[in-house]
Amino acid sequence: MTTHGPVMPVWSCGGCDLPWPCPTRRRELRAEFMDAPVSLALYLGAYLVQATEDMPWTPAGVLHRRFLGWTRETDPATSVVRPSRRQPG
Repeated sequence: MTTHGPVMPVWSCGGCDLPWPCPTRRRELRAEFMDAPVSLALYLGAYLVQATEDMPWTPAGVLHRRFLGWTRETDPATSVVRPSRRQPG
């Protein structure tokens, strides 16, 4: 079990006091949900809903980036650059 869980209603990390999910918890979540990215998004989406209720003064875009925006990022070491499929002309 991680020590980097959320401290509510302020949504800071219980392990390092950074905004939750902190970088450590993000790495842990990526490992836990490595083969299930949709499940990761659903899991964090539930937390996003709760955080919007706890912090109504925080802009929705900020919370979205914090809870979900990072989930589609790839690790630079493993990312693949794909050629564009644009048609000439």
